[in-house]
Amino acid sequence: MFSEWFCDRFVTIFIVFDFEPIIITFVGQLNLEQMAFFWNRKKSEKETIQEKESLDEGLNKTKRSFFEKISRAVVGKSTVDDEVLDGIEDALIASDIGVDTTLKIIDLLEERVARDKYMNTAELNRILKEEMVKLLNIKDDNDQEIPIFDFSRKPYVILVVGVNGVGKTTTIGKLAANLKAAGKKVMLGAADTFRAAAVDQLVIWSERAGVPIVKQGMGADPASVAFDTVSSAVAQDIDVVIIDTAGRLHNKVNLMNELTKIRNVMRKVIPDAPHEVLLVLDGSTGQNAFVQAKEFTKATDVTAMAVTKLDGTAKGGVVLGIADQFKIPVKFIGVGEKIEDLQIFDKKRFVDSLFD
Repeated sequence: MFSEWFCDRFVTIFIVFDFEPIIITFVGQLNLEQMAFFWNRKKSEKETIQEKESLDEGLNKTKRSFFEKISRAVVGKSTVDDEVLDGIEDALIASDIGVDTTLKIIDLLEERVARDKYMNTAELNRILKEEMVKLLNIKDDNDQEIPIFDFSRKPYVILVVGVNGVGKTTTIGKLAANLKAAGKKVMLGAADTFRAAAVDQLVIWSERAGVPIVKQGMGADPASVAFDTVSSAVAQDIDVVIIDTAGRLHNKVNLMNELTKIRNVMRKVIPDAPHEVLLVLDGSTGQNAFVQAKEFTKATDVTAMAVTKLDGTAKGGVVLGIADQFKIPVKFIGVGEKIEDLQIFDKKRFVDSLFD
């Protein structure tokens, strides 16, 4: 299996920054045909169909739970009444969309029902889908669509945050692999130095993706690793830098200080770094993901979110609630184990999948 994925040659370069040795390891290339990612090219019809099928399969538990409850709410009804709205409210809450967002959706539906006295259930589904898409339509301060990444800034630095166990390292690895497949030069930084396993896992992903990684020993200063990573990236003309951070519990009081320190030292090399602070959340935890999002948005300027493990839960509605409550765009979702199952979040396709 190893020989199918990697070339035989490895090159390891030892570099010293501030008297601290770091290792940058280059490994063989992945079979890019198995993991094409489409940020910089138009997808073929076959690729689009495969991506849609992966999304549908990954959201199957959420869809089955949500759609069954919606169907029960409208069965035998020719028009929308209070009983139907109560049933929809129950379905939304059961999908972990959250109370506040659920009530917002119900209020919008009630307004439409009051205006259109004879709305039927088919129209209800259409309007419900429209309102859900609107909640996911997070724009910037100038009311413009927020791009996935702005590669005009080079190197483009992504700082990844999140608690242990949410799939943070896996998300970084898949993101790196997909960016590499899209033709970008990617470098990883292992700034989660509090757990040896965290560095080891990231090294494995760097090998799978065929991208260099900057690391130091366990217990090293995370800010030092971040500084060395961006310094190496500038020297080597890297396009994208992805830096892992400690996945300690979100209620630790020094989290804010640590992330601030990392940000400040990176800015000595790249004045506007990081360009993205990506919060990774485990979709299967439902309302606990809200708690994590709340704490991390207090600790640092989160600019985007990735919601993982949606394939193993009926709580996929958490994506809508988090986007609505925090007004931070969800840019990626994880709907399976394969590298290509880390998908760019398409809000319309996501909502459509819940109703198909």
